[in-house]
Amino acid sequence: MARPRKFGTGPLPSPGRSTPFVGRTAESATLFDVVIRPPAVAFVEGEAGAGKTTLIGALATAVRGRNLWMAVGTCQPLDEPFPYGPLFDCLGRAGDRVGVPDPVTGALRGHLPELADLLPPAPPPLDRPEAERHRMFRAVCALVRALGQAVLVIEDVHWADEDTRQVLRFLLADPPPGLSLVITYRREELSGDTPLGPVVHPPSEVATARVGLRPFEEPEVRALIEALTGGVVSESFASAVLQETGGIPFVVAEAARALRDRLVDTRVEGVVASRVLASVDVPVLVKESVLERLHRLSEPERAVAEAAAVLGDAVPAEILTAVAGTPDVHPVVDLVRSGVLTEGPLNRYGLRHDMARRAVYAAMPGPRRQELHGAAVRVLAEVAGWPVARLARHCAGADLPDEWLRYSESAADAAAEANDMSGAVDVLSPVVSDRDVPAEDLNRLAPKLCGYALAGLPDADVIMRIEALRSDPRLVADVRGEVRLCLGILLVRESRLDRGCAEIAHAIELLGDQPERIASGMALLSVPYLDIATIADHRAWLPRVEDLLARLPRRPVRTAVLATVLGGQLIVGDPAGWDRITLLPAPDDIEDPAEIRHLARAHTNLADACSWTGRDRQGRTFLHTGLTLASRAGAPYVVATAEATAARLDWLAGEWSGLAERVQTLIHAYSHLPHIANELNLVVGWLAAARGDWLTAERGFHAALDTHPTAVIPVAVAAAGGMAAMLLSRDDATARGHAERGLALLRAKGSWAWTAEIVPQAVACYLADDETVAARQLVAEAEEKLNGIDAPSARTALTVCRAQIAAAGGEHDNAENHYRDAQLRYHELGQRYRAAQCADNAARITGADPAVFRELAIVFDALGATVDAARCRHHIRSTGTVIPSVRGRRSYGTQLSPREHDVARLLANGHTNREIAQALFISRRTVEDHVANVLRKLDAPSRHDVRL
Repeated sequence: MARPRKFGTGPLPSPGRSTPFVGRTAESATLFDVVIRPPAVAFVEGEAGAGKTTLIGALATAVRGRNLWMAVGTCQPLDEPFPYGPLFDCLGRAGDRVGVPDPVTGALRGHLPELADLLPPAPPPLDRPEAERHRMFRAVCALVRALGQAVLVIEDVHWADEDTRQVLRFLLADPPPGLSLVITYRREELSGDTPLGPVVHPPSEVATARVGLRPFEEPEVRALIEALTGGVVSESFASAVLQETGGIPFVVAEAARALRDRLVDTRVEGVVASRVLASVDVPVLVKESVLERLHRLSEPERAVAEAAAVLGDAVPAEILTAVAGTPDVHPVVDLVRSGVLTEGPLNRYGLRHDMARRAVYAAMPGPRRQELHGAAVRVLAEVAGWPVARLARHCAGADLPDEWLRYSESAADAAAEANDMSGAVDVLSPVVSDRDVPAEDLNRLAPKLCGYALAGLPDADVIMRIEALRSDPRLVADVRGEVRLCLGILLVRESRLDRGCAEIAHAIELLGDQPERIASGMALLSVPYLDIATIADHRAWLPRVEDLLARLPRRPVRTAVLATVLGGQLIVGDPAGWDRITLLPAPDDIEDPAEIRHLARAHTNLADACSWTGRDRQGRTFLHTGLTLASRAGAPYVVATAEATAARLDWLAGEWSGLAERVQTLIHAYSHLPHIANELNLVVGWLAAARGDWLTAERGFHAALDTHPTAVIPVAVAAAGGMAAMLLSRDDATARGHAERGLALLRAKGSWAWTAEIVPQAVACYLADDETVAARQLVAEAEEKLNGIDAPSARTALTVCRAQIAAAGGEHDNAENHYRDAQLRYHELGQRYRAAQCADNAARITGADPAVFRELAIVFDALGATVDAARCRHHIRSTGTVIPSVRGRRSYGTQLSPREHDVARLLANGHTNREIAQALFISRRTVEDHVANVLRKLDAPSRHDVRL
């Protein structure tokens, strides 16, 4: 009789739900290499859902066409399995392969009606059962021998009847020369230590292999999800799925199908990925499999499994048994042996994966869950150093409100001290949302939650909780004001500016006697780069902020206000801001984590301001300090803003290697923060335009400009300028519309410190339309507005504009001088790409020697500016100069040459041959040759299949 199944085993995926073959290449190769060298035997071991059946399917595909006949028989989990059942299943399919069988095979006529006409007459019965069994063994072996070259697969031998096991041992003692036998099993289901009972030692001439199927790791999990969903999966998301599923292929596949049905974005990162997965229901097939196993456990074993589901994390055996109420560790031992529990860290045990835990937890009646949570509180409260966040969770499940509140607050404080703001918010959010929490406690905890949320990266659920909290009648007026102020700041961060500013204004009214809080709100309303008012309107707040700043009693609060105000001053080119930076404390003079976070924000805001006005080198210094402080105190939002600023600074500096990939990763990570994602999309547009990838550039610029046009104005202005420049380079008449849109934003805001991002492009558009007067008027307007403004980039950009106008008027010497002046200034600012562009323009005006353009092409290639480099080479060819090849230039063989790589990149992003030719300044015929080479070298069936 088959032994009852244990939790941790169960049925394979249902028919019709095949799992893609992923991650078992080495195992498949080993199995194939053995079965094609009969006589052979392979033992394939793997837990339920490990992919044994998928592996056998891959083997069947591999042996097809090698004149190998293959049949699969599966043992069933029956209380009384049919004798020889899986063997008869295989042999019954033999059909025309039987040939002229041995007379002893007649003993099988009654068992194999499919072959009755092919088998000899049945011999007379024997007197003794053991003799009858021996003849049956001989008959099976003889029929197998008659099949010739054959692969027999017996699946799930752990459920096999004893007769089947014995005949398999009999076969292996002297296997037919053409037989390859494959046996699959689950070790946790074996009644002994080996799949066939007594240890089998096949003869030395029998090729033997043992293949173990381990759980998937992160790369394999990612590959399987991508195969089933067709989407791109981030490393963080794949890691979260690995945690949720234990890497068991069947469970991963079912999770992937659930994700696909929910249209979940599998590119999300970090904590967001874990939360997304936790919100997805346990797939039905996984749940049914888990519960079917659960019901087969003995009462003590089930109690331990339920305790493990409540505890969640791997714990020592004595804690498991104490919570479960079992007298000894024997149930834990049995569950480990049968695969119900796994040992994570040494001597700590938990359920196989999170989906199993969630399924078991949900299956328990409410009173049983409450009972086990209460037991967990009693047991774990006595364990020194046990995480208080887990105790808080158990208190909530046990309906112990006072203890829940106390442990939750303690856990949130501990998380904040460890710079884990997300953890602090997660623990405290349910508490402040509970309608039964006393008013005194709520008024103490709500400001804490707001502080943690502002320091971290709260998701939409947390913001909704804070939004609901503002109308809670238990809050006193000043706490309600703090909540509204927090909500307003969070809404502004999400680019919901109108609502955010309204909340801040309302908060200022409620905080009438709290100058520290009022100053923070007013400081944010004075920030000049948000599209909520003109520069003049923003500056109207500054005197009130300055008045409050002078009266603030505590330095940490002054630091917080200065962090907002100083960056706002520098970003519009207010030179007074530089003198006021000395008001900030030195990084080594502060220890308070909250003040450190504010100082980190101050430095990253200053870095951002410098990057927009042309103080790039100072910006790098501020950025380094800001990131160091943010890492020291735990300020993920500050880190997010700093990473966006760093990406722009790297673009300006010409540090483009790996930048595109880095930016895409950041966009996925900060997709819930639109103004940061928009700034990163601006860099995407800039990079793609310089590389001739017009489609990607347009998407980047549109995302930066159109998705949230009321977000950060310099980003929107720069996106309009980038779009205009790209379209103008392609002689697209719509370029002017984008330039004028950017000018309109600049004029409406009134901050001409951002001139560099739009005015040169607008001047070029006017000149392209022969409107020199309009171009001169725009330059004159910008010169007037920049009077007294500290913005080196803007002033250098006006030098470029003068060069453009001079060139359009035929004043070549004057134009060259302006371009050379601008080149030198951009070089001093550290903006290598713009400096190289000025050098290129100066060379074209003067008709420089081809050698100059050859050197410029090298510079542009080093930067990664594909279009500019190609234009230089095209200019050389247009002069009739032959570009000499380099002696001994390497042969690329099957690798893509640099030019082919450029073509492949544009192909992968959907460009036509005509667009590629335009971007790279080469002929359509040359593009066709490159495309053919790319398809051949990448083994791509068509241009639509090119991937890099």
